[in-house]
Amino acid sequence: MNPPTPKTGTVDRTEIVNGVNVTALRETMSAVRVDPNVAKTHWAVKTDWLGGTASRTRVAGCGIGGQWIDRRFEFVSDEPHELCGTNTAANPQEYLLGALNACMTVGYVAAAALHGVELESLQIESEGNIDLRGFLGLGLPAGYDEIRYTIRVKGNGTPEQMRKIHDTVIATSPNRFNLSQPIKLVANLVVEDSR
Repeated sequence: MNPPTPKTGTVDRTEIVNGVNVTALRETMSAVRVDPNVAKTHWAVKTDWLGGTASRTRVAGCGIGGQWIDRRFEFVSDEPHELCGTNTAANPQEYLLGALNACMTVGYVAAAALHGVELESLQIESEGNIDLRGFLGLGLPAGYDEIRYTIRVKGNGTPEQMRKIHDTVIATSPNRFNLSQPIKLVANLVVEDSR
């Protein structure tokens, strides 16, 4: 969200903490309380195979509160040489862990800003183990049995404030929720005619 533009002759009372427009964030929270439709979002990406183990994922935009927001981004994924790749980009597991960290980072920054806590630094490290026998169809589960992460945060908040911010992130981070809860995945296979 962009900060509101002050009218001529008025004082701009926009509050910025940690680079977050707290005034706009509170206005959004109020708008959602009045109309839950404002909170509805839609996210989508499209991924194309580039050959070998490489792929390119494109973002065209997203839906927020019934409005389409044009966003043009892309990223490439590959595998290390040891997993038959060319080692030209992060692999899907690294993007998954990065997406978890990035989502929680947004939560920490926003929650700290709402509490008036100015952050000096924030770092999240995530890791997990996958046994490749699952991916190779050799009888084991194909993914993580656990993901471990450490949050290092420094700022002017008390330990109690930091704990409250942490608890808020644990309760409200969408990507943390998506990885910690069973969610429904609905597949639609379309086999195209190659003739």
